[in-house]
Amino acid sequence: MSVLAALGLVLTAASPSFSTAAGAPTPAPKAAAAPSAGCGKSPALTSGTRTIQSGGQNRSYILRIPAGYDSNRPYRVFFGFHWRGGTAADVDSGGTDGYNWSYYGLRRLADGANNSTIFVAPQGNGNGWANPGGQDVAFVDAMVNEIKAGLCVDTAQVFAGGFSYGGGMSYALACSRATVFRAVAVYSGANLSGCDGGTQPIAYMGLHGLRDNVLPISMGRQLRDTFVRNNGCTAQNPPEPANGSLTHTITTYSGCRSGYPVVWAAFDGGHDPGPIEGSTGSGWRTWTSAAVWQFITQFDSNAPEQPSGDQRIVGQQSGRCLDINNSTTANGTQAQLWDCNGGANQRWTRTDGKQLKVYGNKCLGAGQGAANGSPVAIWDCNNQADQQWNVNSDGTITGAQSGLCLDAVGQATANGTKIQLWSCTGGANQRWRLES
Repeated sequence: MSVLAALGLVLTAASPSFSTAAGAPTPAPKAAAAPSAGCGKSPALTSGTRTIQSGGQNRSYILRIPAGYDSNRPYRVFFGFHWRGGTAADVDSGGTDGYNWSYYGLRRLADGANNSTIFVAPQGNGNGWANPGGQDVAFVDAMVNEIKAGLCVDTAQVFAGGFSYGGGMSYALACSRATVFRAVAVYSGANLSGCDGGTQPIAYMGLHGLRDNVLPISMGRQLRDTFVRNNGCTAQNPPEPANGSLTHTITTYSGCRSGYPVVWAAFDGGHDPGPIEGSTGSGWRTWTSAAVWQFITQFDSNAPEQPSGDQRIVGQQSGRCLDINNSTTANGTQAQLWDCNGGANQRWTRTDGKQLKVYGNKCLGAGQGAANGSPVAIWDCNNQADQQWNVNSDGTITGAQSGLCLDAVGQATANGTKIQLWSCTGGANQRWRLES
Protein backbone atom coordinates (compact mmCIF):
# COMPACT_ATOMS: atom_id res chain seq x y z
CA MET A 1 0.00 0.00 0.00
CA SER A 2 2.77 2.46 0.84
CA VAL A 3 4.06 1.97 -2.70
CA LEU A 4 0.63 2.84 -4.08
CA ALA A 5 0.37 6.00 -2.05
CA ALA A 6 3.90 7.06 -2.96
CA LEU A 7 3.15 6.72 -6.66
CA GLY A 8 0.25 9.12 -6.23
CA LEU A 9 2.63 11.78 -4.91
CA VAL A 10 4.12 12.40 -8.34
CA LEU A 11 0.76 13.40 -9.83
CA THR A 12 0.88 16.19 -12.41
CA ALA A 13 -2.41 18.00 -13.03
CA ALA A 14 -3.88 18.25 -16.52
CA SER A 15 -5.67 21.36 -17.77
CA PRO A 16 -9.30 20.31 -17.55
CA SER A 17 -12.45 22.28 -18.21
CA PHE A 18 -15.03 22.72 -15.48
CA SER A 19 -18.70 23.52 -15.51
CA THR A 20 -21.57 22.87 -13.13
CA ALA A 21 -25.27 23.60 -13.01
CA ALA A 22 -28.24 22.33 -11.04
CA GLY A 23 -31.79 21.36 -11.83
CA ALA A 24 -31.39 18.33 -14.09
CA PRO A 25 -34.38 15.98 -14.27
CA THR A 26 -34.32 13.06 -11.86
CA PRO A 27 -33.98 9.58 -13.36
CA ALA A 28 -35.56 6.63 -11.57
CA PRO A 29 -33.60 6.36 -8.31
CA LYS A 30 -33.62 2.58 -8.06
CA ALA A 31 -34.94 0.03 -10.51
CA ALA A 32 -35.10 -3.70 -10.93
CA ALA A 33 -32.13 -5.41 -12.54
CA ALA A 34 -31.65 -4.28 -16.14
CA PRO A 35 -29.99 -7.22 -17.96
CA SER A 36 -27.60 -6.45 -20.79
CA ALA A 37 -27.53 -7.98 -24.26
CA GLY A 38 -24.95 -10.51 -23.06
CA CYS A 39 -27.35 -12.21 -20.66
CA GLY A 40 -28.49 -15.70 -21.53
CA LYS A 41 -25.58 -16.25 -23.91
CA SER A 42 -22.24 -17.98 -23.67
CA PRO A 43 -19.69 -15.44 -22.45
CA ALA A 44 -17.90 -13.73 -25.33
CA LEU A 45 -15.15 -12.39 -23.03
CA THR A 46 -12.67 -14.04 -20.68
CA SER A 47 -10.67 -12.76 -17.75
CA GLY A 48 -7.28 -11.23 -18.48
CA THR A 49 -5.75 -8.29 -20.31
CA ARG A 50 -7.79 -7.20 -23.30
CA THR A 51 -7.13 -4.75 -26.14
CA ILE A 52 -9.79 -2.56 -27.66
CA GLN A 53 -9.87 0.10 -30.38
CA SER A 54 -10.91 3.57 -29.26
CA GLY A 55 -10.36 6.87 -31.01
CA GLY A 56 -7.87 5.32 -33.42
CA GLN A 57 -5.76 3.97 -30.54
CA ASN A 58 -5.14 0.52 -29.14
CA ARG A 59 -6.22 0.75 -25.51
CA SER A 60 -6.04 -2.01 -22.91
CA TYR A 61 -7.85 -3.06 -19.78
CA ILE A 62 -7.85 -5.98 -17.36
CA LEU A 63 -11.11 -7.85 -17.01
CA ARG A 64 -11.80 -10.05 -13.98
CA ILE A 65 -14.92 -12.21 -14.25
CA PRO A 66 -16.00 -13.77 -10.93
CA ALA A 67 -15.68 -17.49 -10.24
CA GLY A 68 -18.77 -19.48 -11.09
CA TYR A 69 -19.95 -16.91 -13.64
CA ASP A 70 -23.61 -17.49 -14.53
CA SER A 71 -24.73 -16.11 -17.89
CA ASN A 72 -28.28 -15.76 -16.59
CA ARG A 73 -27.32 -13.60 -13.62
CA PRO A 74 -26.92 -9.85 -14.20
CA TYR A 75 -23.69 -8.78 -12.44
CA ARG A 76 -22.61 -5.50 -10.92
CA VAL A 77 -19.58 -3.93 -12.69
CA PHE A 78 -16.89 -1.85 -11.00
CA PHE A 79 -14.27 0.13 -12.94
CA GLY A 80 -11.16 0.76 -10.83
CA PHE A 81 -8.94 3.60 -12.10
CA HIS A 82 -5.24 3.81 -11.21
CA TRP A 83 -3.35 6.84 -9.95
CA ARG A 84 -0.70 8.91 -11.77
CA GLY A 85 2.23 6.59 -12.45
CA GLY A 86 0.20 3.53 -11.51
CA THR A 87 -1.08 0.83 -13.83
CA ALA A 88 -4.11 -1.32 -14.39
CA ALA A 89 -2.05 -4.24 -13.09
CA ASP A 90 -1.46 -2.41 -9.80
CA VAL A 91 -5.20 -1.99 -9.28
CA ASP A 92 -6.00 -5.56 -10.31
CA SER A 93 -3.23 -7.24 -8.32
CA GLY A 94 -3.48 -5.13 -5.19
CA GLY A 95 0.23 -4.33 -5.31
CA THR A 96 2.27 -5.29 -2.26
CA ASP A 97 -0.92 -6.07 -0.32
CA GLY A 98 -2.05 -8.54 -2.99
CA TYR A 99 -5.56 -9.92 -3.14
CA ASN A 100 -6.71 -8.10 -0.01
CA TRP A 101 -6.21 -4.71 -1.71
CA SER A 102 -7.25 -5.73 -5.25
CA TYR A 103 -9.54 -3.01 -6.64
CA TYR A 104 -9.08 -0.92 -3.50
CA GLY A 105 -10.13 -3.87 -1.35
CA LEU A 106 -13.51 -4.29 -3.05
CA ARG A 107 -12.73 -7.55 -4.82
CA ARG A 108 -12.25 -9.35 -1.51
CA LEU A 109 -15.60 -8.04 -0.27
CA ALA A 110 -17.38 -8.90 -3.53
CA ASP A 111 -16.01 -12.44 -3.48
CA GLY A 112 -17.34 -12.78 0.05
CA ALA A 113 -20.74 -11.60 -1.19
CA ASN A 114 -21.46 -14.48 -3.55
CA ASN A 115 -18.98 -13.45 -6.28
CA SER A 116 -21.25 -10.55 -7.10
CA THR A 117 -19.11 -8.26 -9.24
CA ILE A 118 -17.23 -8.07 -12.53
CA PHE A 119 -14.11 -5.92 -12.10
CA VAL A 120 -12.41 -3.81 -14.75
CA ALA A 121 -9.01 -2.08 -14.48
CA PRO A 122 -8.43 0.29 -17.44
CA GLN A 123 -4.93 1.42 -18.42
CA GLY A 124 -4.40 5.16 -18.85
CA ASN A 125 -2.23 6.65 -21.58
CA GLY A 126 1.10 7.61 -20.07
CA ASN A 127 -0.13 6.02 -16.84
CA GLY A 128 -2.50 8.95 -16.33
CA TRP A 129 -5.95 10.23 -17.22
CA ALA A 130 -5.45 13.57 -18.97
CA ASN A 131 -8.54 12.85 -21.11
CA PRO A 132 -7.60 15.22 -23.99
CA GLY A 133 -10.62 15.86 -26.16
CA GLY A 134 -12.58 13.35 -24.08
CA GLN A 135 -10.51 10.40 -25.34
CA ASP A 136 -10.48 8.60 -21.97
CA VAL A 137 -14.23 8.96 -21.56
CA ALA A 138 -14.62 7.51 -25.08
CA PHE A 139 -12.35 4.63 -24.03
CA VAL A 140 -14.67 3.95 -21.09
CA ASP A 141 -17.67 4.02 -23.45
CA ALA A 142 -16.01 1.38 -25.63
CA MET A 143 -15.26 -0.86 -22.63
CA VAL A 144 -18.79 -0.53 -21.23
CA ASN A 145 -20.32 -1.45 -24.59
CA GLU A 146 -18.02 -4.43 -25.09
CA ILE A 147 -18.63 -5.79 -21.60
CA LYS A 148 -22.41 -5.34 -21.78
CA ALA A 149 -22.51 -7.17 -25.11
CA GLY A 150 -20.19 -9.98 -24.10
CA LEU A 151 -21.26 -10.67 -20.51
CA CYS A 152 -24.41 -10.60 -18.40
CA VAL A 153 -24.37 -7.19 -16.75
CA ASP A 154 -26.93 -5.35 -14.69
CA THR A 155 -26.83 -2.08 -16.62
CA ALA A 156 -28.31 -0.28 -13.60
CA GLN A 157 -25.33 -1.37 -11.49
CA VAL A 158 -22.22 0.10 -13.14
CA PHE A 159 -19.79 1.90 -10.81
CA ALA A 160 -16.43 3.64 -10.95
CA GLY A 161 -13.81 4.59 -8.42
CA GLY A 162 -10.19 5.59 -8.30
CA PHE A 163 -7.42 7.24 -6.34
CA SER A 164 -5.78 10.60 -7.15
CA TYR A 165 -5.66 10.91 -10.95
CA GLY A 166 -8.01 7.90 -11.01
CA GLY A 167 -10.30 9.88 -8.73
CA GLY A 168 -10.23 12.73 -11.22
CA MET A 169 -11.22 10.30 -13.96
CA SER A 170 -14.08 8.94 -11.83
CA TYR A 171 -15.28 12.51 -11.33
CA ALA A 172 -15.13 13.11 -15.10
CA LEU A 173 -17.43 10.12 -15.58
CA ALA A 174 -19.80 11.42 -12.91
CA CYS A 175 -20.01 14.67 -14.86
CA SER A 176 -20.42 13.20 -18.34
CA ARG A 177 -21.90 9.73 -17.89
CA ALA A 178 -24.38 10.08 -15.03
CA THR A 179 -26.92 7.99 -16.97
CA VAL A 180 -24.41 5.15 -17.47
CA PHE A 181 -22.83 4.96 -14.02
CA ARG A 182 -24.98 4.51 -10.94
CA ALA A 183 -22.43 5.97 -8.53
CA VAL A 184 -18.76 6.88 -8.20
CA ALA A 185 -16.26 6.86 -5.34
CA VAL A 186 -13.47 9.44 -5.55
CA TYR A 187 -10.44 8.79 -3.35
CA SER A 188 -8.34 11.95 -2.85
CA GLY A 189 -9.34 13.35 -6.22
CA ALA A 190 -9.50 16.70 -7.98
CA ASN A 191 -10.77 18.11 -11.27
CA LEU A 192 -7.93 16.67 -13.36
CA SER A 193 -9.69 14.91 -16.23
CA GLY A 194 -12.33 17.54 -16.95
CA CYS A 195 -16.02 17.84 -16.24
CA ASP A 196 -17.96 17.72 -19.50
CA GLY A 197 -21.55 18.34 -18.49
CA GLY A 198 -21.65 18.14 -14.73
CA THR A 199 -25.35 18.98 -14.44
CA GLN A 200 -27.06 15.64 -13.79
CA PRO A 201 -27.48 13.83 -10.46
CA ILE A 202 -25.44 10.75 -9.65
CA ALA A 203 -24.73 9.08 -6.31
CA TYR A 204 -21.36 10.39 -5.15
CA MET A 205 -18.86 9.49 -2.42
CA GLY A 206 -15.72 11.50 -1.78
CA LEU A 207 -12.89 10.42 0.52
CA HIS A 208 -10.08 12.87 1.32
CA GLY A 209 -7.31 13.48 3.85
CA LEU A 210 -7.13 16.71 5.84
CA ARG A 211 -3.35 16.84 5.38
CA ASP A 212 -3.22 15.92 1.68
CA ASN A 213 -0.21 17.86 0.36
CA VAL A 214 -0.64 16.65 -3.24
CA LEU A 215 -4.29 17.46 -3.88
CA PRO A 216 -5.47 19.60 -0.95
CA ILE A 217 -8.78 18.65 0.60
CA SER A 218 -10.31 21.88 -0.70
CA MET A 219 -10.13 20.33 -4.19
CA GLY A 220 -12.04 17.28 -3.02
CA ARG A 221 -14.65 19.48 -1.39
CA GLN A 222 -15.19 21.28 -4.70
CA LEU A 223 -15.91 17.98 -6.46
CA ARG A 224 -18.29 16.94 -3.70
CA ASP A 225 -20.16 20.24 -3.87
CA THR A 226 -20.85 19.76 -7.59
CA PHE A 227 -23.09 16.84 -6.69
CA VAL A 228 -24.43 18.38 -3.51
CA ARG A 229 -25.98 20.90 -5.90
CA ASN A 230 -26.92 18.47 -8.66
CA ASN A 231 -28.51 16.02 -6.24
CA GLY A 232 -30.51 18.69 -4.47
CA CYS A 233 -28.87 18.05 -1.10
CA THR A 234 -29.02 20.51 1.77
CA ALA A 235 -25.80 22.53 1.75
CA GLN A 236 -23.70 22.16 4.87
CA ASN A 237 -20.15 22.12 6.16
CA PRO A 238 -19.91 18.47 7.23
CA PRO A 239 -17.90 17.68 10.36
CA GLU A 240 -14.29 16.61 9.84
CA PRO A 241 -11.91 15.04 12.37
CA ALA A 242 -9.42 17.06 14.35
CA ASN A 243 -5.89 17.40 13.03
CA GLY A 244 -3.74 14.84 14.83
CA SER A 245 -6.67 12.59 15.78
CA LEU A 246 -5.86 9.93 13.14
CA THR A 247 -9.59 9.27 12.85
CA HIS A 248 -12.19 9.67 10.13
CA THR A 249 -15.71 11.10 9.92
CA ILE A 250 -18.32 9.98 7.39
CA THR A 251 -21.27 12.27 6.65
CA THR A 252 -24.29 11.43 4.52
CA TYR A 253 -25.87 14.66 3.33
CA SER A 254 -29.53 15.28 4.10
CA GLY A 255 -32.18 16.47 1.67
CA CYS A 256 -30.74 14.71 -1.40
CA ARG A 257 -33.03 13.46 -4.13
CA SER A 258 -34.23 9.95 -3.44
CA GLY A 259 -31.62 7.46 -4.65
CA TYR A 260 -28.90 10.07 -5.12
CA PRO A 261 -26.98 10.37 -1.87
CA VAL A 262 -23.81 12.35 -1.37
CA VAL A 263 -21.36 10.94 1.20
CA TRP A 264 -18.25 12.72 2.45
CA ALA A 265 -15.51 10.80 4.28
CA ALA A 266 -12.81 13.08 5.69
CA PHE A 267 -9.84 11.59 7.53
CA ASP A 268 -6.87 12.90 9.42
CA GLY A 269 -4.17 11.84 6.99
CA GLY A 270 -2.42 12.60 3.74
CA HIS A 271 -2.67 11.59 0.08
CA ASP A 272 -3.69 8.00 0.64
CA PRO A 273 -6.51 5.66 -0.46
CA GLY A 274 -6.03 3.32 2.51
CA PRO A 275 -5.56 5.19 5.79
CA ILE A 276 -5.71 3.04 8.91
CA GLU A 277 -7.64 4.36 11.87
CA GLY A 278 -5.41 5.45 14.75
CA SER A 279 -2.25 4.97 12.71
CA THR A 280 -0.01 6.97 10.41
CA GLY A 281 0.36 3.89 8.20
CA SER A 282 -1.83 2.60 5.40
CA GLY A 283 -2.80 -0.82 4.13
CA TRP A 284 -5.61 -3.17 3.24
CA ARG A 285 -6.93 -3.10 6.82
CA THR A 286 -8.17 0.41 6.12
CA TRP A 287 -11.76 1.41 6.81
CA THR A 288 -12.18 2.80 3.27
CA SER A 289 -12.89 -0.57 1.62
CA ALA A 290 -15.91 -1.35 3.81
CA ALA A 291 -17.17 2.23 3.57
CA VAL A 292 -17.08 2.28 -0.24
CA TRP A 293 -18.50 -1.24 -0.49
CA GLN A 294 -21.40 -0.24 1.74
CA PHE A 295 -21.96 2.83 -0.40
CA ILE A 296 -22.16 1.04 -3.75
CA THR A 297 -24.10 -2.02 -2.57
CA GLN A 298 -26.96 0.07 -1.19
CA PHE A 299 -28.16 0.34 -4.80
CA ASP A 300 -28.16 -3.41 -5.43
CA SER A 301 -31.11 -4.23 -7.69
CA ASN A 302 -31.00 -7.87 -6.64
CA ALA A 303 -30.76 -7.37 -2.90
CA PRO A 304 -33.80 -8.65 -1.00
CA GLU A 305 -35.68 -6.02 0.91
CA GLN A 306 -34.80 -5.99 4.59
CA PRO A 307 -37.63 -7.19 6.86
CA SER A 308 -39.71 -4.45 8.39
CA GLY A 309 -37.84 -2.92 11.30
CA ASP A 310 -34.53 -4.58 10.35
CA GLN A 311 -32.19 -1.60 10.57
CA ARG A 312 -28.69 -0.37 11.25
CA ILE A 313 -28.09 1.87 14.26
CA VAL A 314 -25.48 4.42 13.21
CA GLY A 315 -23.60 6.78 15.53
CA GLN A 316 -24.05 10.42 14.55
CA GLN A 317 -20.53 11.33 15.66
CA SER A 318 -18.65 8.31 14.34
CA GLY A 319 -20.66 7.29 11.28
CA ARG A 320 -20.11 3.71 12.49
CA CYS A 321 -22.65 1.01 13.25
CA LEU A 322 -23.75 -0.55 16.51
CA ASP A 323 -21.98 -3.91 16.15
CA ILE A 324 -21.48 -7.20 17.93
CA ASN A 325 -17.80 -8.13 17.66
CA ASN A 326 -16.90 -10.92 15.26
CA SER A 327 -20.59 -11.87 14.84
CA THR A 328 -20.50 -13.70 18.16
CA THR A 329 -23.78 -14.76 19.78
CA ALA A 330 -22.41 -15.32 23.30
CA ASN A 331 -24.40 -13.80 26.14
CA GLY A 332 -22.62 -10.83 27.68
CA THR A 333 -20.83 -9.72 24.51
CA GLN A 334 -20.57 -5.95 24.78
CA ALA A 335 -21.75 -3.87 21.84
CA GLN A 336 -19.22 -1.68 20.02
CA LEU A 337 -18.79 0.70 17.12
CA TRP A 338 -17.58 -0.71 13.81
CA ASP A 339 -17.56 0.28 10.15
CA CYS A 340 -21.00 -0.48 8.71
CA ASN A 341 -20.81 -3.59 6.51
CA GLY A 342 -24.35 -4.95 6.26
CA GLY A 343 -23.61 -7.99 8.44
CA ALA A 344 -26.26 -9.71 10.54
CA ASN A 345 -24.35 -8.57 13.63
CA GLN A 346 -25.27 -4.99 12.71
CA ARG A 347 -28.97 -5.50 11.89
CA TRP A 348 -31.36 -4.58 14.69
CA THR A 349 -35.11 -5.07 14.93
CA ARG A 350 -37.28 -2.90 17.16
CA THR A 351 -40.10 -4.94 18.66
CA ASP A 352 -43.46 -3.86 20.01
CA GLY A 353 -42.01 -4.61 23.45
CA LYS A 354 -39.31 -1.92 22.97
CA GLN A 355 -36.55 -4.50 22.50
CA LEU A 356 -33.59 -4.06 20.15
CA LYS A 357 -33.08 -7.55 18.81
CA VAL A 358 -30.15 -8.96 16.80
CA TYR A 359 -29.77 -12.42 15.20
CA GLY A 360 -33.50 -12.91 15.82
CA ASN A 361 -33.12 -14.07 19.42
CA LYS A 362 -30.59 -11.85 21.22
CA CYS A 363 -31.57 -8.58 22.86
CA LEU A 364 -29.56 -5.52 23.79
CA GLY A 365 -29.49 -5.14 27.55
CA ALA A 366 -27.70 -3.40 30.40
CA GLY A 367 -28.43 -5.49 33.51
CA GLN A 368 -30.95 -4.84 36.25
CA GLY A 369 -28.62 -2.61 38.27
CA ALA A 370 -27.81 -0.31 35.35
CA ALA A 371 -25.86 2.84 36.20
CA ASN A 372 -23.37 5.19 34.56
CA GLY A 373 -20.70 3.05 32.91
CA SER A 374 -22.78 -0.13 32.74
CA PRO A 375 -21.77 -2.07 29.62
CA VAL A 376 -24.47 -2.55 27.00
CA ALA A 377 -24.37 -6.15 25.80
CA ILE A 378 -26.46 -8.89 24.16
CA TRP A 379 -28.36 -11.54 26.10
CA ASP A 380 -31.10 -14.05 25.45
CA CYS A 381 -34.31 -12.04 25.14
CA ASN A 382 -36.23 -12.26 28.41
CA ASN A 383 -38.71 -9.35 28.37
CA GLN A 384 -36.99 -7.75 31.37
CA ALA A 385 -37.00 -3.97 31.74
CA ASP A 386 -33.25 -3.65 31.17
CA GLN A 387 -33.83 -4.91 27.59
CA GLN A 388 -36.35 -2.20 26.78
CA TRP A 389 -35.30 0.97 24.98
CA ASN A 390 -36.87 4.26 23.97
CA VAL A 391 -35.83 5.55 20.54
CA ASN A 392 -36.28 9.29 20.88
CA SER A 393 -36.89 12.02 18.33
CA ASP A 394 -33.67 13.85 19.33
CA GLY A 395 -31.56 10.88 18.21
CA THR A 396 -30.90 9.47 21.66
CA ILE A 397 -31.70 5.91 22.68
CA THR A 398 -32.48 5.61 26.38
CA GLY A 399 -32.98 2.65 28.68
CA ALA A 400 -36.64 2.39 29.62
CA GLN A 401 -35.60 1.25 33.10
CA SER A 402 -32.65 3.53 33.80
CA GLY A 403 -33.38 6.59 31.67
CA LEU A 404 -29.70 6.63 30.73
CA CYS A 405 -28.42 7.14 27.21
CA LEU A 406 -26.73 4.69 24.86
CA ASP A 407 -23.21 6.16 24.85
CA ALA A 408 -19.93 5.60 22.96
CA VAL A 409 -17.28 5.38 25.70
CA GLY A 410 -15.07 8.45 26.03
CA GLN A 411 -16.70 10.13 23.02
CA ALA A 412 -14.42 7.94 20.91
CA THR A 413 -15.23 7.15 17.28
CA ALA A 414 -12.74 4.40 16.42
CA ASN A 415 -13.58 0.84 15.48
CA GLY A 416 -13.94 -1.21 18.65
CA THR A 417 -15.18 1.66 20.83
CA LYS A 418 -17.37 0.05 23.51
CA ILE A 419 -20.98 1.05 24.17
CA GLN A 420 -22.24 1.82 27.67
CA LEU A 421 -25.01 3.59 29.55
CA TRP A 422 -24.37 7.16 30.68
CA SER A 423 -26.31 10.17 31.85
CA CYS A 424 -27.71 12.00 28.83
CA THR A 425 -25.49 14.98 28.01
CA GLY A 426 -26.69 15.98 24.54
CA GLY A 427 -23.31 14.93 23.10
CA ALA A 428 -22.97 13.60 19.55
CA ASN A 429 -21.61 10.32 20.96
CA GLN A 430 -25.11 9.72 22.36
CA ARG A 431 -27.03 10.40 19.19
CA TRP A 432 -27.97 7.68 16.71
CA ARG A 433 -29.88 7.30 13.51
CA LEU A 434 -31.75 4.22 12.32
CA GLU A 435 -31.24 3.29 8.67
CA SER A 436 -32.73 0.55 6.53
